[in-house]
Amino acid sequence: MEPRSRSFYILAAFFAVFIAFLYGPTVVIGVLSFQGAGGGLTFPMRGVSLHWFHELFEQQAVGDIWASFRRSFLLGLLVMVATVVISVMGGLAFRNRFVGSTVLFYVVIVSLIIPSILVSLGVGLIWSRAGLDVHWSTSGLGAQLTWTLPFGLLIMLAVFNRFDPSYEEAARDQGASSWQTIRHVVLPIIAPSLIGVALFGFTLSYDEFARTLLTSGSQNTLPLEIFGMTTNVTTPVLYALGTLTTGFSFLVIGLFLFVVWLVDDKRRKSGSDAGKGMA
Repeated sequence: MEPRSRSFYILAAFFAVFIAFLYGPTVVIGVLSFQGAGGGLTFPMRGVSLHWFHELFEQQAVGDIWASFRRSFLLGLLVMVATVVISVMGGLAFRNRFVGSTVLFYVVIVSLIIPSILVSLGVGLIWSRAGLDVHWSTSGLGAQLTWTLPFGLLIMLAVFNRFDPSYEEAARDQGASSWQTIRHVVLPIIAPSLIGVALFGFTLSYDEFARTLLTSGSQNTLPLEIFGMTTNVTTPVLYALGTLTTGFSFLVIGLFLFVVWLVDDKRRKSGSDAGKGMA
């Protein structure tokens, strides 16, 4: 075995520092959330207990954590579904050039470089001027889609750019309609990518703050509620909330990865069964 070069150790050390910088604050919050009843917001810790997690499930004097969590969860699901459906439709449309396709592409992508707070302000003003109620499920949904749809469209463009059209041609030769081809050929092939777009849509929505700030109305989503708590709550109950929400985020990511594994496993088994049938 050849010895490692010096550059390898330098890169490994840089990566370790990067990981520590990325996850260090989260780990610190997790540790401080397990303080005793007399604990504060900084080290040193004063005992070890689950006291602040218990306090989290009690009635809070400031805000409504669990209602805001439900709103963020439902909004994330709405954004996820809308992002997947519209991104797939957009990816299919952009497979062929059409009048205004280049302009439309840049109009969609430019929302990524517009400051989020300006998008939130603009959407909120449009809703107010139109006489509509500013609400997290309407104006909030629209503002967040300006953030998730460009990512979803970029992913689907990359997917369809390397998609082999011979599969569709073979399906049409067998008499399949356009819808049957999409349903039984295209969608199963791109299923892992769809799961990735869904994960992007949900996670980007779940922790979005700026684009929801002026479009959620009188009912906060979870990021807005946490921000409000930072100005009023001075106990480790805030850290306990951060630990639980971080754990929930990892749980969601793990669930999506498990679904991807199930899809790939089913595809491998189907391919193996087809090969045995031909033999």
